[in-house]
Amino acid sequence: VCFIPGGLDCSISFVSHVLGKVCIHGRQKEILGVLVPRLTELTKSDCIWQRICWRLVECVPDRWMEAVVLGFVQRAPSADVLSRLLGNLVVKNKKAQFVVTQKILLLQYGHTTAVLQNLLGYLSLDGLRRTLLLRVLQELLETWSSSSAVKHSPAEQQLYISKAILICLSHLKEPEIESCRQELLMSMMEGMKCHLDSSLPQLRRLGMVVAESISLKINTDGPVLKFEYEEDDETRELKSLLVQTPSFYVVPSLPDDDRSGKAGAALPLVPESNEKPHTAAPVMPDEESDAELDSDDDLIPYDMSEDKELKIKAPVYIRDCIEVLTGSRSEDVDKWEATVKALESLVRKNPAATREVSVELAKILLHLEEKPCIEDFVELRQRAQVAVLTTDPIPVAKYLTSQFYSLNYSLRQRMDILDVLVLAAQELSCPKFHGKTKHSGAQKPCIQLLLGSDSTKDWRRIVDERIKSKTRRFDMGRSRVELASRPNEFNSVAGYFFFPLIQHFDRPLTTFDLLGEDHLVLGRLVHTLAILMYLAVNTVVVTAMGKALLEFVWALRFHTDSYVRQGLLSCVSSLLLSVPTEQILADMTEELLETQSWLGDVMEKDPDGDCRRLALQNLLLMENLKKKLEVVPS
Repeated sequence: VCFIPGGLDCSISFVSHVLGKVCIHGRQKEILGVLVPRLTELTKSDCIWQRICWRLVECVPDRWMEAVVLGFVQRAPSADVLSRLLGNLVVKNKKAQFVVTQKILLLQYGHTTAVLQNLLGYLSLDGLRRTLLLRVLQELLETWSSSSAVKHSPAEQQLYISKAILICLSHLKEPEIESCRQELLMSMMEGMKCHLDSSLPQLRRLGMVVAESISLKINTDGPVLKFEYEEDDETRELKSLLVQTPSFYVVPSLPDDDRSGKAGAALPLVPESNEKPHTAAPVMPDEESDAELDSDDDLIPYDMSEDKELKIKAPVYIRDCIEVLTGSRSEDVDKWEATVKALESLVRKNPAATREVSVELAKILLHLEEKPCIEDFVELRQRAQVAVLTTDPIPVAKYLTSQFYSLNYSLRQRMDILDVLVLAAQELSCPKFHGKTKHSGAQKPCIQLLLGSDSTKDWRRIVDERIKSKTRRFDMGRSRVELASRPNEFNSVAGYFFFPLIQHFDRPLTTFDLLGEDHLVLGRLVHTLAILMYLAVNTVVVTAMGKALLEFVWALRFHTDSYVRQGLLSCVSSLLLSVPTEQILADMTEELLETQSWLGDVMEKDPDGDCRRLALQNLLLMENLKKKLEVVPS
């Protein structure tokens, strides 16, 4: 650093130009990595150096201002240091104000949590800048509560905006909260609705956490919102941002993850608002306490050491089960529980008797009222439904698929129908194992779908396994269990599972609109069709199913919900993996070329990362067909 003797005036605009030029040409890290620590030390106790530093950044031309400001924000060790280095630059310079309040917060989302804390902390440390902090919070809440933004922006950006909102809330003072309480409440209600309507669990959880935090800030004395969700590292980090940490906790040498860990370690485990004061027990007079103590001294307890729990005998016939589940004595919970637990095994042991009442039994199970007192009730009911469907597939599949589009069913019941169809189709299509082992090469993987789980993760694993199974490997492989040789039972019934589901998706009902607000069920339906398509490999109707599925995908390819689009891309994967290549080339050449063009657009432009990955995977699968497609006459 040069010193000018004699108290002469000087201009540092040349240095500002050099700094901006170096930063805009990609040497931001090298120059600011040296300059920021040095200026941090010089401005710690010298107001002259603070003014020199302010003047240095103020004289940077607007075309280079973004690179310089972003470099200072990223490399400042804390918010108070950034305040010393930049001063009121955001108030004086419109370009710097746009970068700090708009571009970094709303147009970008790749910065770390530490950068957000530095930036918003800098805005909160001066009275002139606090007006910008309130304006930033308002704009962030507008974006967070916009249904269009929730649908069309990636989950990473939603998380980034949520972190910024919580950090802003942590810097608000009570008078500021009081002045904008109504605006905060309205934004909370609108944003909570948009996020809870989302099909993605991560976005729903983000909405819950942010709504809880806003409610905690605006209702300090009254009741606050409280949702039930499973906490993970992400939610714990978000909640920790609502509590300000002293600036000396921020260490510049630590990465962002370590910073959040250190900051979290300094926080109390229980929020102050939830702490209950310990009050002393009321002192009772001696006479009353003695009387209460002596009141049951004369009672002798019964000896219950040899008591045995009475076991309720489960029904042994299918019709007895139906009578218990539909009878007027449903208040006998023990008998009811024993029936539900025994039903699956009875159905599988008595297929002939089950076929006589299969549709009636399927109807009873579909409408069976949930009993919270029975452990694993949902799983027991689902396993019984799968057993009935696999025992008598055609009539039961007809009934369930017809009820999916019927009136007076809840969304939960409709999704239960889809889960049962998928699990039964998997059971019918996968041959059972027997004990004999032999040394074999690559073989078709057996798929196992998780009970009651979302089909998205299962489907991605299924596709990955199928791709691996089509890869040639020149080794002997491991010793594997040999599959039993038996016909694919799903072959003759695949159409009954698939086609009724795909027929009426565009016909809204009074209480059910797949193309409207019930997009969560539409997403589950699309993923179900993709799995059924995969399980129909080598069946007679697979080509007809593939053509119908491709038309279905083409009709919904521009859907706004990312969960639905992921399912549509999974449908394309299942089609390419299940339909024979010769049939694809003979019957679907033009449709496939159009689909290839659409997949290219999805890979380049879709805001959802999973959609882009699935589109790329489909394009790679299509590379196997490319040469054959080129020789087919147009």
